[in-house]
Amino acid sequence: MMATEPFTETGGRSSVMVLDPKLVEILACPACDDRPPLRLVAETLVCDQCRRVYTIRDGIPILLPEEAFIPEAEA
Repeated sequence: MMATEPFTETGGRSSVMVLDPKLVEILACPACDDRPPLRLVAETLVCDQCRRVYTIRDGIPILLPEEAFIPEAEA
């Protein structure tokens, strides 16, 4: 196994990769004018302001507003 391959928090290979916490700290919502920070929730990044959910594919955050989704309001 190459040293550059991404690992999960448990140290094993997985299709679900964990983002570096330092990267998560600097990520901001591209859809909001004031660029609020994003939160890592499960395998997605969430904006608390506009509620958009951005996916993470192969360890890469997809920060395109047109690819994000807004979950329906809970009743």
